[in-house]
Amino acid sequence: MKRLQCRQCEEPVSKDAAGLNKKLLNEDAKQFFCLYCLADFLDVTTEDLAHKIEEFKFEGCTLF
Repeated sequence: MKRLQCRQCEEPVSKDAAGLNKKLLNEDAKQFFCLYCLADFLDVTTEDLAHKIEEFKFEGCTLF
């Protein structure tokens, strides 16, 4: 399996971060932000994003 890299900083992107990119930005995305760059892009905190990931998982979203 190919390791995902952040499209901005080239750090590794976790499965959850990739799912959040798809959920919030584009379901058909092929390039992703890491959580830190996504937080910066959306002008929120990484804690906000972590909370959203847990919410989406609890709701049964299949992207995570």
